[in-house]
Amino acid sequence: MSMDQRDLQQFQQAVAASVREHWKLFLAEGVILVLLGLVAIVVPVIASLAVAIFLGWLFLISGIVGLMTTFMMRNLPGFWWALLSAVLAIAAGVVLIGWPVSGVLSLTLVLIVFFLIEGVASIMYAIEHRNSGRWGWMLVSGIIDLILAAIIFAGLPGTAAWAIGLLVGINMVFGGSAMIGMALHARSTDTAAPARPSA
Repeated sequence: MSMDQRDLQQFQQAVAASVREHWKLFLAEGVILVLLGLVAIVVPVIASLAVAIFLGWLFLISGIVGLMTTFMMRNLPGFWWALLSAVLAIAAGVVLIGWPVSGVLSLTLVLIVFFLIEGVASIMYAIEHRNSGRWGWMLVSGIIDLILAAIIFAGLPGTAAWAIGLLVGINMVFGGSAMIGMALHARSTDTAAPARPSA
């Protein structure tokens, strides 16, 4: 076995051990994701606006922080590029917070890209962990992400008002369900493990 394979195997064992050790946290996160996803599915228009406003605040805060750090390090190379980046982030934040309805269509396009990348990443993650327990959950979650990306794209522009909230909700339900499945599998593995001898 080569050094890289040994390192990868040790990393996978460490991740599996961490999931087993903290399965309750993964379970709680999965349940919260499912509940939030169900709320977003029930009121998708409000969820779409909430996503736009939330992203607006993220852009605004990151832009302000970036602007402050840029001026603190104004003698370093790349000052003007950093300044431009910070100003653009602030502008995007102001637009999304001030006019969230206008930003929903643009966010819908971003959401398509997000679901595509997340879907491919989930599928690749599942394939790499196909020998461990419930890898099928992650595979299904990745496939659902790709299907959601196709649904959003097919419904543009008419469905943009509610698509973000609805599809984010569906994604959260499936992602949360995948986390619950992995947590329960980790719990059963932990229960089946022999007890450690006391010191």
